[in-house]
Amino acid sequence: MTPPRDPLARRLARGRWLARVALAWEALWPRLWPALGVAGLFLILALAGLFLHLPPWLHVALLAGFALALGLAAWRGARGFRLPGAAAAERRIETASGLRHRPISTLRDHAVSQDPAAQALWRAHQRRALAGLDRLRVGAPRPNLAARDPRALRLGLLVGLFAAVAVAGGEAGERLRRAVWPSLQAATPMAPALRLEAWVTPPAYTGAAPLFLDPAGGALSVPQGSRLQIALSGGRGGVPEWQGNGPAEPLRTLEPGSFAAETVLQQGTRILLRRDGRELAAWSFGVQADAPPTAAFAEPPGPAPRGLALRLPWRAEDDWGVAALQAEIRLAARADAAPLRLDLALTGGNPRQPRGLAQPDLSAHPWAGLPVRLRLLARDGAGQEGVSETVLVTLPERVFNHPVARQLVALRKSLSLDPLARDAVRRGLDDLAAAPEAFEHDLTTFLALRVARFRLLRDRRPEGVEEAQALMWQTALALEEGRTDRTARALAEAREALREALAEAERTPPDAAGRAELERRVQELREAVQRHLEALAERLRQENAEVQPIEPGQRMMDQQELDRRTERMEQSAREGRTDQLQQELAELERMLDALQQGRVARAEGGDPQRQQQRQRGQQQTGAVQDMVRRQGEMLDRSHQRGEAAQGEAQRPGRRNQPQARPQPSPGQRDGEARPRQDAQPDAQQDARQQRALRRALGELMQQFGDLTGEIPEALGRADQAMRQAQEALGQGGDPSAHQQQAIRELQEGGRQMAETMQRQFGQGQQGEGEGPGEGQGNPGQAEGGQGQDRMTGQNQGRDPLGRPSREAPGANDQGSDTRVPQEAEMLRSRRIQEELRRRGADRERPATELDYIERLLKSF
Repeated sequence: MTPPRDPLARRLARGRWLARVALAWEALWPRLWPALGVAGLFLILALAGLFLHLPPWLHVALLAGFALALGLAAWRGARGFRLPGAAAAERRIETASGLRHRPISTLRDHAVSQDPAAQALWRAHQRRALAGLDRLRVGAPRPNLAARDPRALRLGLLVGLFAAVAVAGGEAGERLRRAVWPSLQAATPMAPALRLEAWVTPPAYTGAAPLFLDPAGGALSVPQGSRLQIALSGGRGGVPEWQGNGPAEPLRTLEPGSFAAETVLQQGTRILLRRDGRELAAWSFGVQADAPPTAAFAEPPGPAPRGLALRLPWRAEDDWGVAALQAEIRLAARADAAPLRLDLALTGGNPRQPRGLAQPDLSAHPWAGLPVRLRLLARDGAGQEGVSETVLVTLPERVFNHPVARQLVALRKSLSLDPLARDAVRRGLDDLAAAPEAFEHDLTTFLALRVARFRLLRDRRPEGVEEAQALMWQTALALEEGRTDRTARALAEAREALREALAEAERTPPDAAGRAELERRVQELREAVQRHLEALAERLRQENAEVQPIEPGQRMMDQQELDRRTERMEQSAREGRTDQLQQELAELERMLDALQQGRVARAEGGDPQRQQQRQRGQQQTGAVQDMVRRQGEMLDRSHQRGEAAQGEAQRPGRRNQPQARPQPSPGQRDGEARPRQDAQPDAQQDARQQRALRRALGELMQQFGDLTGEIPEALGRADQAMRQAQEALGQGGDPSAHQQQAIRELQEGGRQMAETMQRQFGQGQQGEGEGPGEGQGNPGQAEGGQGQDRMTGQNQGRDPLGRPSREAPGANDQGSDTRVPQEAEMLRSRRIQEELRRRGADRERPATELDYIERLLKSF
C-alpha cells in the first residue's frame, strides 16, 4: 500500500479533531441545556430582587430547590455521555464532504491477494480514493435543540435575563450576592443606588441657561451671583455635607434618603461634597464679576436742527445687557432742585451695546431757556449704575411774539431760578393785570393772571409754585396762538390719537372694547374738527377775509360733508373694519391739509411768476404720466416675447394655427400701430427705447430739481429699474420685473411731485379743461395732466373714468341713482392691476395662468 502524502495526513488529522469537537458539542449541548435553563431562571429572579423581599426560611428553601434542580439536571445530562472516537469522526468527515464508498478507510486497507494484477488494481483504487480527498469538509455543529424545545422557551429565557440585568443596573452585583448568601435576619429593603444631581443657575439678568454639572466633578466659570443647587438621593450612610470657603455644612433633609443644598456663588471657590468622610464630588468655580454699565454721549447734545426738541445722541454698553437708560437733567443755577429724569427707549430687550438718538421736547418745561447739567444714567440687570460725563447745555425754548406772553414766560422762568421770589413775580402779575389793553381786555386772561397771583400769595406749598407756573404757561400759549391755533393743535392731537389706536388695532384684532375705543377716538376727532371749523369761521369774520379754494378738491368742508364722512368712520369702527377706517381717515386728513393750505391771499394767486412755475410743474408731471404709458407699452411687448418663446418650447403645434386679432395694450390708443403677432418685437430696439426713456427721465429729474429744489426718491428708483431693464434687454433676458417696478416707481414719483408742487405753490394739478396745454395747441400735455390725476389719486373729484364723483363740487345730486366708485374702490383697482402685472412678469407660471392674466390686463 502506498502511504498517503504528508499534507493529506495533516489535513485528515485536523479534520478528525474538528469532527470530534463538533460531534461532542452536538451531544453535549442538549444535555447541558436543562441545567443552563435552571441557572438562567435563578439569575432572573436574583437580579429582579425577589430574594431581597423573602423571609430567611423561604429564601433558604428556594435556594436549596434551585441547587437540587441544577444538580439533577447536570447529572441527567452527564449520564451516558461518551466522547466520539476516530471512526465516528472519519464518518462525519465523509458524510459532510459527500464522499461515497468510505474512501478514508480505503487508505488503511490492503489487498489480500499478492497477484500482480490484483495489486495493480488495488493501487489504482487507492489513487482514485486519494483523488476524492481533496475537498474534505467537517460542517457546522447541529445540536438540533429545536426538536427538544419546540416552543422556543430558550429565547424567552434570554430576553428575561437581559431585562433583569437592565433593571438591576448598578445593583446587579449586590443582588447576586444577597441571592446566594441569604441573611438569617428579617429581610430589609435594599438601599437605592446613589443619585447625584447638581446645576448652576446664572442670574436672571444674564439670560443664560442653567449649567448642569458632571457628578464626577470638574471646573467651570460662572457669572457672579449664580446659584448652585445640589440634590442627593439614595446610597447608604449618614447625612452628607458640603464645604466651600467656610466650614462644612450638612445638606438639608427633604425626606428619608433625599437631601438638597444651595448657595450663591459670589467669589471663586471649591465645593466639596462628602458623606461619612468619603468624597462624593468636587467642583471648582471661577466667578466672573459683573462690570457696571457705561454710558456716554455719541455726539455733544444740543438743540435739534428743526423744532424745539433737545437732541441727545447716546450710546451705552454692558457685559450682560443694559436694562434701563435715563437722561438726568439738573438746573445749573439750583443744585438742590430735584432732577428731571427722562427714560430713553431701548430696543431688543436688554441689548449689550445699544445706540440711539432721543429728541425730547422740553420747550413747555419750566426750565426751558435755562442752562442745565445733563448726564446719562445706565443700569444693568444687577442694579449697577454707570454715569456718563456731565454736559452743560441750554434747553430749547419757544419764542413768543405777544408782549404779555413774553412777560409771563419771563416771570415763570424767574420762579424756576428762585422759587422763593414770589413777591417779585406777584408784583409782575399785578402790573400785567393793571394794563388789560395789552391783552385786548380778554376776561379769561385777566382771571388767569389773578388766579396765579392768588396761588403765589396764599398757597405756601412747594407744589403751589409749579401750579402757578403751569397756569402762566397755558395763558402765554393762549395769548400767542389764539383760538385758531389752539383748535388746530387739539385737532392734530386727536388725529394722532386715532392713528395710534388704528396701529394698535392692526397689531391685535380689536375686540368689543377695542372697537368702542376706536369709535370714541373717531368721535373726539369729529368734535375737534367742528371746533376748528368754528374757530376758522370766527377768525374769518374778524378779519373780514375769505377762504379761496385753490382747486375743486381743496374746498371748505361743510357740516353735511363732515357728518357723512365721520358717520362712515364710526360705522367702520363699530364693525372693526380698520382698513376702511384708515382710508376714510387718510381722505379726511387730505381735506384738512387742503383746508389749511387753502387760506392764501389773493395777491399770491395773481403772481405771474408763481403761475409760470406752477405751469412748468404741471407739464413735468404730465411728462411722467407719458413715461408711464411708454413703459407700459414696452412691458406689453416683453410679455409678448415671453409668450412666443414659451409657445415655441411647449406648444410647437400652435405655430400653424391662425392667430386671433390682438387687443389694445394698456395705454395704447386706437389709432396707434400695434405690434404684429407673427413677427415678435425686436428686443434690441426696445433696449434703445429704454435707454432713451431713461435719458429723458434724467433730464426731467434735473428740471424738476431746478424748479422745486427737491427730487422725488421714487424717480431715482425708477431710473435704477430702467437701467436694469435695459441691461436685461441687451443680454436677451426677461426685463418684465424691472419694467413693472419702473412703472410703480414712476407712479409713486408722480404722486410725490404733485405733493411737492401743492406744498410749494399751493396748488396741485388743474381740473379737466384747465390743463396747461389746453388752448395752447398741446393736447398731449393736457392728457398727461388728466392721466396724472388718475395716477396719483388727486383726481379733482373724478373717478378713473373721468366722471364726477359724489365728493366733487356740484356732484351731490340727491336724485341721481348712478353710483360712482369711491377712493377705496379706486385704490383696490390700482392694487389689483399692479398685482396682475407682477404675476404676469413671472414667466415660470403655467401657460394657462399667464394667458388668463394677459386677458385680464387687456381689460384695464
